[in-house]
Amino acid sequence: MKLGVITDCFKLSLSESISLAGSLGFDGIQIYATTGEFSPAVLNEEKKAEIRRLLRENSLEISALCGDMGGHGFEIAADNPQRIENTKAIIDLAQEFNVSVVTTHIGVIPSDKSEPRYKIMLDALTECGKYAAARGITLAIETGPETAKTLLAFIEDTEGGVGVNLDPANFVMVTGQDPVDAVKLLGKYIVHTHAKDGVMLKATDPEIIYNCFAEGGIEALNVADYFLETPLGEGSVNFPAYIDALRKVGFDGYLTIERETGEDPIFDIRSAQSVLKKLI
Repeated sequence: MKLGVITDCFKLSLSESISLAGSLGFDGIQIYATTGEFSPAVLNEEKKAEIRRLLRENSLEISALCGDMGGHGFEIAADNPQRIENTKAIIDLAQEFNVSVVTTHIGVIPSDKSEPRYKIMLDALTECGKYAAARGITLAIETGPETAKTLLAFIEDTEGGVGVNLDPANFVMVTGQDPVDAVKLLGKYIVHTHAKDGVMLKATDPEIIYNCFAEGGIEALNVADYFLETPLGEGSVNFPAYIDALRKVGFDGYLTIERETGEDPIFDIRSAQSVLKKLI
């Protein structure tokens, strides 16, 4: 397996983050591509050339682009035409940089397929997935509010090009799903992972949490009442068992470190890297 890091987690500019990731010996980086300096809307040829140069100089590749649209994902039919076009633009950018994975949150997948929202989301992901597959790319849904069983059923209803970005911390913090069981179930669809840790403090309906994020971001919910993201190795994710499960299903891709909170993210990222190196 390879080790990566999400550049935004360093809280530096993209250029500084690439250089730091290289100096720390990472294999690759994941870059946000919905907004900011690497988004299709603002990225020009000069900036593309600069990023390519920095990647070469630091012996890095891009493990995945993050195409997360935020809000309610693909839950609202009226919003989807523009979100689909934006997603396709990020897929095109991934192809240009020889990146095989675009990750995204898609909203809350209903466990009941007869709920109207299910078809709305399925239609959008089917279109995006087929577009991605035609370009040799997988659109990877990040694990979040639904169980692995619900996510698996949804992916199997698409027509290809849709996979999984498995974030074990999202499972333990919000859903209560055992990441090892999730790996066993989602196996062949896992194309990218986030290496993140956390603990659930109080069980609640995951849909409530994700709807709060969609409406107002993390500030809209007192997350400290429900869950806590921790430095890797200090939470509820059993990383030795989790990585062993990934190995057993044949996953040999990226463990990409994500650290969204904490006063010293660079320290936490380096600590996470040290823990993971011993396990892979």
